[in-house]
Amino acid sequence: MPDTPTPATMHKNPPAPAAPGPAAPAADAGREAERGRTALAVGVIEKIAGMAAREVSGIHALGSGLSRTFGAMRDRVPGGKSSIGRGIKAEVGEKQTAIDIALVVEYGVVIPELARQVRENIIDAVERMTGLEVVEVNIAVNDVHLPDEPDVEEEEEESVPAGQRPKLK
Repeated sequence: MPDTPTPATMHKNPPAPAAPGPAAPAADAGREAERGRTALAVGVIEKIAGMAAREVSGIHALGSGLSRTFGAMRDRVPGGKSSIGRGIKAEVGEKQTAIDIALVVEYGVVIPELARQVRENIIDAVERMTGLEVVEVNIAVNDVHLPDEPDVEEEEEESVPAGQRPKLK
């Protein structure tokens, strides 16, 4: 019994093109449409892009300072869950997607090289996992994290006594 291909193996070993024969390619496309569509939620693309960006060394955090602060408070709410896609916005069509990402980088990294690596990693992951064409990945570097700076989450934890909610300003 042959192994069922996964998206990763299909990306590495794409199926061979069908030999020309009596079945026309238009007939195959029509049959596929009859069997249904696959729709991907924006959150799916954002999570994939977030995980792919975090794989690159030199990224301190995703999102702007404000989104990280609100995210840290949202993570503490009972029943709330952390957002892997924080700092990422995606637009998703039927065949294409565009992604905007906000980053905080570690001090000392070469930002153009880091941006190139993040862009390539996101494009590869999203295209491999979803089959969508990534038309653009826009990267905004919003801050540089210095080695002696505390994280936004660390500041929040220090300023809030245990068992109490943070005060809103």
